[in-house]
Amino acid sequence: MKTVAMALFPDFLLLDMAGPLEVFSIANRYLPAADHYQILTIGTEPGPLRASNGVVVQADLALGQAHAAYDLLLVPGGPGAYNECHPALLPWLQEAAPRARRFGSICTGAFVLGHAGLLDHHRVTTHWHYTERLIKAFPKAIVETDRIYLQDGRLITSGGVTAGIDLALSIVAQDHGKQVAVDVAKVLLVVMKRQGGQAQFSPMTAAVAPQETAITRVQQHVLDHLDQPFSIESMATLAGMSARHFARLFAKEVQMTPMAFLQGARIDRARQLLEATDLPLKTVAFHAGFGSVRHMRFLFSEKLGLNPTQYRQQFS
Repeated sequence: MKTVAMALFPDFLLLDMAGPLEVFSIANRYLPAADHYQILTIGTEPGPLRASNGVVVQADLALGQAHAAYDLLLVPGGPGAYNECHPALLPWLQEAAPRARRFGSICTGAFVLGHAGLLDHHRVTTHWHYTERLIKAFPKAIVETDRIYLQDGRLITSGGVTAGIDLALSIVAQDHGKQVAVDVAKVLLVVMKRQGGQAQFSPMTAAVAPQETAITRVQQHVLDHLDQPFSIESMATLAGMSARHFARLFAKEVQMTPMAFLQGARIDRARQLLEATDLPLKTVAFHAGFGSVRHMRFLFSEKLGLNPTQYRQQFS
């Protein structure tokens, strides 16, 4: 029997807990009793804990009662993970994680592991909205921004919310074979392997900064005229600068090259049209400035891991 433990704290995200644990619970239906997962919740404090959606959960054990070496130790995300620091939980994790066969986080639970020093020098991921924050907070971690889940040795981390289900299915497949994991996925009406990564959910470009500069004026002009061709030279002309100076200043202000911004803006515009309209792919490609459906299809596959038709089917 394998033990799956989930460490809970105030303001955790309920789905980060419930999704993965449901995977292990359903897996027990397909396993002999000797191979069942024993599921435990561990609270940072005695008594009930309130999740971020207001639901109250009573943990099985408090930290002071949890001394076992678990087969899998997980930490959920939520506002309590990235906005708070839990002084009792961090030293407990520092002792419990090395004893666990595997340990990891769901969504922004990575911040808790980071504060415990457990992400350093490991490849990790988290919800796409928080990857930059994770990179800045824990520079010794190797953060990958487009992974649904990611295993690096004994450490396994996942992207946002429902990605915890993907993580748990991968563990079931490791422990008991792919067929058991497939059976669980069918019960949950989810796929075993998603098409694409987190990039399909996140915008390729950030919003234009509110303060007006020569660079933001060019950005806004590009966004307003995406159906037109642009080059670094033409954008530099709009800014009244040399191409070299413009490219250097743009990268400093926007944290990406002008052409990366343009490409990302075209992909984002195409995604908006695919989600909200029934326009033919040729028309979408024209309005987004790709020039051809073939070029749009190539960039979608390269950047998002799925083609425009697949994207429309998933999100419209």
